[in-house]
Amino acid sequence: MDLARLREHYSETGFSESEAADDPMTQFEEWFGAWLATAPYDASACVVATTDNDGWPSARAVLLKGFDERGFVFHTNRRSAKGSDLELSGRAALCFLWHPVERQVRVVGSAEHLPDHESDAYFASRPRGSQIAACASPQSQPLADRGELERLVAQTEARYEGATVPRPQHWGGYLVRPHLVEFWQGRRSRLHDRLRFSRDDSTAAGWRLERLAP
Repeated sequence: MDLARLREHYSETGFSESEAADDPMTQFEEWFGAWLATAPYDASACVVATTDNDGWPSARAVLLKGFDERGFVFHTNRRSAKGSDLELSGRAALCFLWHPVERQVRVVGSAEHLPDHESDAYFASRPRGSQIAACASPQSQPLADRGELERLVAQTEARYEGATVPRPQHWGGYLVRPHLVEFWQGRRSRLHDRLRFSRDDSTAAGWRLERLAP
């Protein structure tokens, strides 16, 4: 099925409570698998939103590097702007927009460090150039010019010539444990389907499912 036909199919059939999974991570796995099957460019791209100490919001795109029953994982420099925000608030919002099939998933949750052994394993799997960049770049900090960055990279390459590049202590994964996950399915006349899972320990599944007005 091509994208146009798939989009039309989703628009016609929608997304109902009866077909929703018992928990949002299972539902996300189903929708994400369907998205991957369309072979999109940068399939794991999502927007991460944070707030700083003064309450100002920031949003930027990152790549989702994993998800499981705990939540969603991405990696970054913890001294970067988003890292500083996450260290301060311990909260994040994620947004996955899959426009070609008119689907969107929003996540709000708590953010914590991924266990070190998981961050180490991912860092070791990265291309050496990306490892060098993670060590060399003072992410989000002002630079005099491009040359300053290139000098930092050259110095880092020289430092680790012939050796394994270790994961910097200030670089690693974040695990976003969801408190709220909303699944949005586009429908005709803007009468979209919006189903929201919210944490509710009083239920057997630990989640409450509600339909929101479009």
